[in-house]
Amino acid sequence: MRFWVGAYAPDAGSAEGIGILQAGDVDSVWASGPLGMVGTAVAAPGSPSWVASHPQLDVLYAALEAEGTVQAYRRTGETSLAPLGAPVPAGAAVCHVAVAPDGSFLVASCWGDGRVVRIALDATGRPSSPVIAAAANDPYGSTVDPFVVETGAAVSGAAVPDLAAAARALREAAGAEFGHLVPEYDAVPETDAESEEAAAGARVSRAHETIVLPRGLLATTDMGLDLVRFWRSSGAGLRLVQEVVLPKGSGPRHGVWHPSGHLYVVTELSREVFVLTPDAEGRWRVLSGEPLLGTLDGDTAAELCTSRDGTTLYAGVRGSDTIGVLAVRGAGEALQLTALAEAGTHWPRHHVVVNDTLLVAGQLADEIVSLRLDARTGVPGRVRHRTASPSPTRLLPLR
Repeated sequence: MRFWVGAYAPDAGSAEGIGILQAGDVDSVWASGPLGMVGTAVAAPGSPSWVASHPQLDVLYAALEAEGTVQAYRRTGETSLAPLGAPVPAGAAVCHVAVAPDGSFLVASCWGDGRVVRIALDATGRPSSPVIAAAANDPYGSTVDPFVVETGAAVSGAAVPDLAAAARALREAAGAEFGHLVPEYDAVPETDAESEEAAAGARVSRAHETIVLPRGLLATTDMGLDLVRFWRSSGAGLRLVQEVVLPKGSGPRHGVWHPSGHLYVVTELSREVFVLTPDAEGRWRVLSGEPLLGTLDGDTAAELCTSRDGTTLYAGVRGSDTIGVLAVRGAGEALQLTALAEAGTHWPRHHVVVNDTLLVAGQLADEIVSLRLDARTGVPGRVRHRTASPSPTRLLPLR
């Protein structure tokens, strides 16, 4: 089985561009065999840290984080890509792209300036016409309308660090060699108007991911303002439907929709997984939350994914380098942490489940590893295979 590998280029890592990983036999649906990098599919010096596929076409989209653009690539061979059109401006430190199920548009999330951007796709998959959605406002800096947003503060039991403190702790843990890769949560804006607020610990919007939900609904996470925002697409861009507020300083990063109808969201800074659910009228609220107990104060959560049958969640934790294993309870309304397993690599930025195997991208270890999943408990075991891979940040199965 083969995977596209998103990665950081020399500006923040060591990759040449989008790589290709082979796990086991090429034509197998299992990924339990030996790992090896096939090569670089296309050079992308702008750091293609996240990649996503078109649902019907042989087209791949990359968030070029260092350049703040989204680039489309068409597949030209088994292991090669070529640019499709010009890069489309998105925003500072664009870190995620998600493609609509009908292939008519994609949404880019920008960590640097908080932008959420709808980008149209034509019949060939070529992107154009970016439209910036409504900016987020800090719910903890104004009066919160309980009928517009729902707070999850009551279900959060973990101590929550602020962004600046987390940045300093992360740089110290990463050391001199890798400290520069930690996002500058504590950076003070250059403008005079913002400098005093920033020095006082002002919060900044940090859009991080778009999750595609059923019936045309989209959810985006804002790590800086502790928001999950819900949208619908229109010809004019994205229309904001609702906002749900998570505990202050929790930092919602990534999420996954579950067939039970619940949305699970992992928080980067407080290292928790929250359960969001809609009521009969489609209004979303926080239902419960589960802390990733056993993690360290300087740790940050990264990726969240489900097992093949949807009974288990896997949450990556960078720093202590672990994988939180959570059982889905009841009808999906509750989670229970059952294990905190070793990730087998340093700085598990991204991971994906393929049948009986968990593949983990160790960003700061410059490698990808595979862990066997216990058939009964779902808990990852020891490393089965590993391969060198420069600064990997995203693993996406090839179709």
